[in-house]
Amino acid sequence: MKKIHYILLLGSLLFLTACDTDLDQFPSNIASADSLTDFTGVLNAAYFYQHASYTPMAVMGDFRADNALMMEPPYTEFDTYGPGLTAMEDQFFGPLYTGLYKSILSANNVIENSENAVQVGEAQFLRALSYFKLVRVFGDVTVNLSAVPSVTDNEILARQSASSVYSSVIIPDFQAAISALPTTNSNGRASKLAAQGMLAKVYLTTGDFAGAKTQLEAVINAAPGAGIALQENFADVFGELNDLNSEIIYAGQISSSISDEYGFSEFWSWSGGLDTKSLEPLDSRLVAAFDASPGDLRRAVTIDSTASPKFPQTGGPDHDWIELRYADVLLMYAEALDETGASAADALAILDPIRERAGLDPLDAGSVSSVAQAIQDERRLELAFEGHRWFDLVRTGTVNAAMGETISSDYHIFPVPVSEILSSFNTITQNAGY
Repeated sequence: MKKIHYILLLGSLLFLTACDTDLDQFPSNIASADSLTDFTGVLNAAYFYQHASYTPMAVMGDFRADNALMMEPPYTEFDTYGPGLTAMEDQFFGPLYTGLYKSILSANNVIENSENAVQVGEAQFLRALSYFKLVRVFGDVTVNLSAVPSVTDNEILARQSASSVYSSVIIPDFQAAISALPTTNSNGRASKLAAQGMLAKVYLTTGDFAGAKTQLEAVINAAPGAGIALQENFADVFGELNDLNSEIIYAGQISSSISDEYGFSEFWSWSGGLDTKSLEPLDSRLVAAFDASPGDLRRAVTIDSTASPKFPQTGGPDHDWIELRYADVLLMYAEALDETGASAADALAILDPIRERAGLDPLDAGSVSSVAQAIQDERRLELAFEGHRWFDLVRTGTVNAAMGETISSDYHIFPVPVSEILSSFNTITQNAGY
């Protein structure tokens, strides 16, 4: 009889050796597939396990880049580029790794067993999102597409190339989700627009700019009918009282009334300087970027003298984690237009509503030396402390230019948790440089 397992034992894929207490999880997660007809709880678990990725992605996205700084060793390893990041496994890489594989296994169960097409689409979205995060963070990763992976075939643990994960899992899953999901979905659940937007981000990451352009145009064309639009005031995008506002296309739902999957200081604490490892996280280079944009109304929302007030500490444990918002879609669309041969004026015009909201004039194509750089500069100011910066630098090949030093590509990705390597008896391997 098939069993529905929500956790990959032996780190994330050890199955039969755990003691009974390893199976005591929230939400409860063992049931006979033959007896289940409603997979809502299984799908909810797939959403829930995403929580473990939010803070690690936020820290990697901003503290690894030139937006934020660590202050306390060994966390200062985020600001250097060598093998020392392995010391941060417990707080960042381990929770992200195991949480996402739990989400994947829950999604696999829904995909294999549910007869509800929308549920299956949501599960495909979550599985694609999980693997997208995993390959951006770790590069090559273990792939499991089964609800009951073999307990004897150790080869399932072997890492698959990031390119094959994109082509055989992430892109097909997002495409399937697009076909199955409604244009919008209630209570912040995955939707067609979310799947299209995330697939566009995948295409930008893999260099398929024409594919990205197609998906982004679809989102932009459908946005008015779906009630998706930029908030009039930038500040109204953020904060617990603004969760699920009109700009949010997809966000991880967080509630202080539910025990979180992540057991450390969370993203709003890190950005606000409330974790002792970085009491003054603001990087002077981000301050300089705002100085170069005088009158920018985003400044007061994004930075103060030492930290970021973007996610207010009041209501912190109830802030949703924004995975995709409409401004991001417009910024990606400008980039896709530029990369597919549009005129500078046409590409930069897409930024106009974002800049107008920020109190800035439109960019003059004649005075911009690099359209691509202008778009990336706008992304930085608009999306700071939302976990994008480092991954944007890596995918655009601008790490060295932005960071002002030559950084080995080994350190564009992060160390695989050592516990996973040991648990797999070295079938899972470590990334070069670590």
